[in-house]
Amino acid sequence: MARIGMVNYINTAPIYEIWKEEISEPDWQVIEAPPSRLNRMLADDALDLGFVSSIEYAARPNRYQILADLSISATGPVGSVFLFSTIAPEELGGKPVLLSGQSDTSVCLLRIILEEFFSIQPDYFRGEIFARRPNEPDPAAVLAIGDEALRLRVGQKYPIQLDLGQVWHENTALPFVFAVFAVREKYLQDKTEEVRRIHQALLTCRNRGLGRLPEICERVAPRIPMKMDVCSSYLQAIEYDLQDMKQQALERFFTLLIKRGEAESRALPLKIFS
Repeated sequence: MARIGMVNYINTAPIYEIWKEEISEPDWQVIEAPPSRLNRMLADDALDLGFVSSIEYAARPNRYQILADLSISATGPVGSVFLFSTIAPEELGGKPVLLSGQSDTSVCLLRIILEEFFSIQPDYFRGEIFARRPNEPDPAAVLAIGDEALRLRVGQKYPIQLDLGQVWHENTALPFVFAVFAVREKYLQDKTEEVRRIHQALLTCRNRGLGRLPEICERVAPRIPMKMDVCSSYLQAIEYDLQDMKQQALERFFTLLIKRGEAESRALPLKIFS
């Protein structure tokens, strides 16, 4: 049984909606979860392969390989990874900033943006955005990702909305890779041909899904809910490849993480299975 992790946000819909229609392998079990949970499951050998935060690969590179030409990334605004703030980012030094517990990569990206690009040090804390504990401070800013970010974008509470993909691109001229499709080395060694079949199925679903975006938007927009044109613009901004520029972007991100002591030096060079 191949245990396959799939992010349960609508940003995977161009792949996952087609997968649910067309893939019916009884030995392929899909497990849906937020990125941070998939990270833990892959690290704990509770998954064999799946979409995980790119930081998960950087933290344990000896345990994984990355499937070629698959990612969740963006060149410029990503539309679903935001710092929502009541004040300008430059003024967040020492202020409480609530970090979503759903993505490890976005937390690392936010810290790089605020500490390296804006040269400030906020007071970070982890928690749930829509179910906060009574003793938690009232945040000056909130990091939200995925469907939570899409819901906050239509609200009025936070007048400043900083798209982290856009800020990264402005400072590096590179795309940002939020998630990769990683496979455990041990599983890859034991089931190489099975991984190859799953990989090809994912690429086929992606290619077909990108050709059916209007139909897919009709399915998934009500989940947020969001208007059809907004959903279409959002999904068109998400990129699912891992070509040269995306690999360069991963290398730049990992280099910064290694310098900050937040990733293994063995994260580079990238190990990509094709």
